[in-house]
Amino acid sequence: MLRTMFTATNTLSQLQTQLDNISNNISNSNTTGYKTKQANFSEMLYQQYNTDKLDKTVRQSPVGIRYGVGAQISQIQANQSQGSLQMTDRDLDFALTKENQYFNVLMPEGEGTRTAYTRQGNFYVSPTDNGQVMLVNSDGYAVADSSGQPIFFPDNATGFTVDANGTLNVNYADGDTLKIELAITALQKPQAMEQLQGGTYIGLPGNLQELGLNEADILTDLQGINRSTVGIQIGALEMSNVDLSKEMTDLIAAQRSYQFNTRAVSIADQMLGLINGIR
Repeated sequence: MLRTMFTATNTLSQLQTQLDNISNNISNSNTTGYKTKQANFSEMLYQQYNTDKLDKTVRQSPVGIRYGVGAQISQIQANQSQGSLQMTDRDLDFALTKENQYFNVLMPEGEGTRTAYTRQGNFYVSPTDNGQVMLVNSDGYAVADSSGQPIFFPDNATGFTVDANGTLNVNYADGDTLKIELAITALQKPQAMEQLQGGTYIGLPGNLQELGLNEADILTDLQGINRSTVGIQIGALEMSNVDLSKEMTDLIAAQRSYQFNTRAVSIADQMLGLINGIR
């Protein structure tokens, strides 16, 4: 009976993580650039009980039984499919139109910054002390150029456009145009990235060597000839790819599994009570 309780409680903690993940997906269904996360389960260790060697009965089922100890979440995987585009007609709203391409932003970390990757393309200008402005995202993080540096340009721009290769054109009243290449990165192995704060940011994991990977295995900065592969649209934002009907179905299934496992704990407790009563 105790083993039944252990098996159920092991699974309950993992189901709670799945419920939290589904809740996070639903709450971010209207978040720009959010990619839905899917929890994948795997079997935990089990014991194999083989039948007696003298048992010569022909069976179609495997010989013996497997006694498991529950299930665990093996991976929470992000769905990289393209979200729908919402037209905003705003000069500094950009939508990436190809999967696995990400904008680069500089996220504060300790006394410095780290490069974070996001599909959110709603950018703004923030004034600085030297009469220039800096291009930032909705969280105030500096947007990086193709050399990995923050983007600064003189104030009083009259408008913005973007080329097909992701080059930002800053236009001024005197006819001058300042061209800045936005840093855009293509991910070969997006599932190797780690989730950062905010839900829409991902970054390179700190244990690349332990994983047997290097940066080139995971991502490619789109520079030079690779700029031709960039897919970007101005005046639009990519919405989340959360499928609410699927999330609600998964939520109901997870709740049912949670109820079954709590019922198993309850029944095991009742049986232990009966055994103690017989004594």
